[in-house]
Amino acid sequence: MNLLEQLKQYSDVVADTGDLEAIRRFSPLDATTNPSIILKAINTGEYDALVTEAITWAQSQNTPASEMAAKVADRLVVLMGCEILKSIPGRVSTEVPAALSFDTQATVEKARALVAYYEELGVSRAKVLIKIAATWEGIKAAEVLEKEGIETNLTLIFNFAQARACAEAGVFLISPFVGRILDWYRKANPAKDYAPAEEPGVESVSSIYQYFREHGYATVVMGASFRNIGEILALAGCDRLTISPALLDELASTEGELSPSLIFKGEPKAAPEALSEAAFRWMMNEDPMATEKLAEGIRVFAQDQQVLEALLAERIAEVAHA
Repeated sequence: MNLLEQLKQYSDVVADTGDLEAIRRFSPLDATTNPSIILKAINTGEYDALVTEAITWAQSQNTPASEMAAKVADRLVVLMGCEILKSIPGRVSTEVPAALSFDTQATVEKARALVAYYEELGVSRAKVLIKIAATWEGIKAAEVLEKEGIETNLTLIFNFAQARACAEAGVFLISPFVGRILDWYRKANPAKDYAPAEEPGVESVSSIYQYFREHGYATVVMGASFRNIGEILALAGCDRLTISPALLDELASTEGELSPSLIFKGEPKAAPEALSEAAFRWMMNEDPMATEKLAEGIRVFAQDQQVLEALLAERIAEVAHA
């Protein structure tokens, strides 16, 4: 078997893309999207019909002009999610706009609206994960949503404090980033070379996985943001791994023997007292890598959301003048 086939024996493989052809080709369990992935998919023209459908729908809702692009964007990501779900047996992750990352109530309301769109289109909330940036406010929003039966995927996780707070909040799944952690350390230490198993991002995910198993947390650990297949192989055995089409293709075309790297062999322990907000913020303050990469990730996703809405505003204007 190739490495991808073997990896699927130890970890659930998730496609980190909106590319329908790639999703069908690699047969992942789930698929994840974010504003950057959505924007890339829209620019291919593959979803033009859904763009038109979203615009028509928003117009039928008597949406004010000032809110039209954002409303179309929300409907569009759900329509894309519905399309992706036709090609996977599991779930699709749909992201709350990054501009809401520091507003708990607005995040909760947006998540409810996205899930309502899915349900209106005949898709159960059980097939959807709502992606939220793992700020303190985002984690608190996820805690509310989980109690309502809206399961979440907490993203942009760069350190243990974020992961632990998510588990304590009862979050369904977390996406700790591997490659972006490596990017920061390479920039800080350009002369240092890292073997995949010794990369800071790989070590971070490994320690989170072991801690969750040790303390009996049900939260799923899904490694994300990979730069090479060595990182992926070093995390074989992690609950889930979300992988780009390019790396899925490399795994599928590579032969070799693969054994699980993550195996919990410790003894169960009682969970500690939950982190307070003050303790969480202090742990983030003491970790410049996590603080910088979280802020950067939110900015990039917010910028791509703005570009997406500007593109949709152009399409809306074209439809209005047709």
